Amino acid sequence: MSWVTLGRMCGIAGLYTKTPALQERLGELLAGMLGQLAFRGPDSAGVAFYREPAPMGSCKVSLHCAGSTPAWDQLGFDIEQAFGAPCTPEVRATHATCVIAASAEEAQEWIAETHPELTVMSAGRSIEIFKEAGPPSEFSRRFELRQLDGTHALGHTRMATESRVSTAHSHPFWTGLDLCLVHNGSLSNHNLLRRRLAREGIRFQTDNDSEVAAGYLTWRLREGWSLDEALEGCLSDLDGFYTFAVGTADGFAVLRDPIACKPAVMAETDDWVAIASEYRAIAQLPGAEDAAMWEPEPGRVYSWESAVVAAV
Repeated sequence: MSWVTLGRMCGIAGLYTKTPALQERLGELLAGMLGQLAFRGPDSAGVAFYREPAPMGSCKVSLHCAGSTPAWDQLGFDIEQAFGAPCTPEVRATHATCVIAASAEEAQEWIAETHPELTVMSAGRSIEIFKEAGPPSEFSRRFELRQLDGTHALGHTRMATESRVSTAHSHPFWTGLDLCLVHNGSLSNHNLLRRRLAREGIRFQTDNDSEVAAGYLTWRLREGWSLDEALEGCLSDLDGFYTFAVGTADGFAVLRDPIACKPAVMAETDDWVAIASEYRAIAQLPGAEDAAMWEPEPGRVYSWESAVVAAV
């Protein structure tokens, strides 16, 4: 792998909005950030939006269908028949988001049994994941990102260096209820760790090293670790170079490996908090010229909570 590739691969963008006015513009702003990072990852793109939480007792599920003519209307009818509440899938390109009157576990089991042609992209109360192969600009247009609102979102542009270009291999990787991960870098021990995690009951859909990092977080959280503790565990259990951004229902967390050869910058104003692989993605945000800005330190977890980015 050349140093040119090491310096260029993949772009990460994350934005948390603090005001209703910017929440309405979240899709527009994140699409602009992805556009600035397109040269870092021309192969595919993906986003995780946190918006419009499902009512208590219900869950939100994002689905992908590789078929040419997905029967989303039929899916909505089937969900209503199975769970006794109306469901109108919100369709975006090859994906659809459904609010289902059931727990996330029940909804996923039902989808796997009755609609095996569909792939669950995410599940929780507020997360929606969309990702697809192709240039980021085309992705943003097809999925009409600029129309989306929400409190916060993560985005990724991918340059495939160790696995094929496909929807499944694109980021974000969903790692648990309302939890997802995007990654810039490469892991060297992912095959060994994948086998270990498989013995712990973690299931994988791809050979992507980033999915292993996502699976690792899922496992640690199942073991009762906090997210910060799980990310700190990455420093001893994951070999390689990486910048991780992890989305949660409340915001996002960031971790760079101890060497920190992959670029990252964070910024905050009274209106937003942002993470990006390069400043150019943040520079186009409103008020960026007055933002507090810093480079995340190597081997240190940064987590957003209650309008504060706190170093852990």
